[in-house]
Amino acid sequence: MAINKKYYALGTLIDLTVYNPGDEKLLKGAYELIKEYEDKLTVNRTSSEIMNINYASGKNAVAVSEISYEIVKRAIEISQKKLGFNALIGPVVKLWHIGFVDAKIPQAEKIVSKLALTDPFSVVLEDKKRTVFLLKKGMELDLGGIAKGYIADAIKDYWISHHIDRGIINLGGNVLLVGNAMREDHLWNVGIQSPFNERNEPLGILKTGGYSVVTSGIYERFLKIDGKEYHHIFNPKTGYPVANDLASVTAVTKKSIDGEIWASLGFYNGIRGVKKQLYTRENVGMIFTTKDRKVYITENIEKNFKITNQNYSLTENSIL
Repeated sequence: MAINKKYYALGTLIDLTVYNPGDEKLLKGAYELIKEYEDKLTVNRTSSEIMNINYASGKNAVAVSEISYEIVKRAIEISQKKLGFNALIGPVVKLWHIGFVDAKIPQAEKIVSKLALTDPFSVVLEDKKRTVFLLKKGMELDLGGIAKGYIADAIKDYWISHHIDRGIINLGGNVLLVGNAMREDHLWNVGIQSPFNERNEPLGILKTGGYSVVTSGIYERFLKIDGKEYHHIFNPKTGYPVANDLASVTAVTKKSIDGEIWASLGFYNGIRGVKKQLYTRENVGMIFTTKDRKVYITENIEKNFKITNQNYSLTENSIL
């Protein structure tokens, strides 16, 4: 019997499901864990450990908890590879403010000035002291690109440590599955969000085991001016929204934090670029949807995916 609880946190709907009546208390435990992590990692409040780091930019190093230090270190390491993810994009994101009533197209010179504050090599990490120092005044960490994945992984670890063998973690569309489904094939059915429809209207269904399924799309937040849309997924090199023909990118990975990163890389590098990066990554599956409703999918998950929305199609070149 499925036991489901819904909460609101991380700026989105949290949907948690377990299947053993004795595990119901662990739903609340997971929510408490989410709140603890959100309190430390958010940049949408005036007070958090990440905000303390940002306030001290250009001044001094800040000591943080093990939780915050671990995710900051991972975020900086990925950012320094310059593959398309940058945890220091905060000043640019705030300048555009897409998704808020005061969103606007910034002046080009202001974008350039904010880009100067996004260098991931201008961060000093001290492992023994667990301190973080942003060297330039005005630098800002923003972990929104990986925080949900990090927290989803923490919930899964928490559940497994308490012997939950089956469950669903859904953090606003960031889905992480625990164990096998109660089906003959033991696979879960996960709907892949259509980028042009309301939430929970899938373009197709993916059958998968205990994996993470993360979808990022231009439909989530955007600014529309003179008929042109500017979405919230930024190119960390230009300071402008990523310009390509992609509408959504789905990453299928073991760890949810990896799914968030691969979804970002997919948008930045495009289908051809990320295909090269995936060459030695057998455990990463990806689904790309273009603005003209074409679907592309990596070969390793192609047999388990079925399009259910007649407005989308696979072509003879769709298998990557």
